[in-house]
Amino acid sequence: MKSVRKALRDGELEKDTYDRLVCGECEKPLKTENDPDEIKTVRICPDCAAEWKEIR
Repeated sequence: MKSVRKALRDGELEKDTYDRLVCGECEKPLKTENDPDEIKTVRICPDCAAEWKEIR
């Protein structure tokens, strides 16, 4: 699983006009999955199910 920052640099993710993360392939806003016991947040594309991690 790649980090959000690395995916933004590689062009896999983009930001829309409201600074929301958007999948580069599907152009859909990402969903967030928070686990209270983990230090990271997982960002998931609803269409292609690709995942990226984001440190909180």
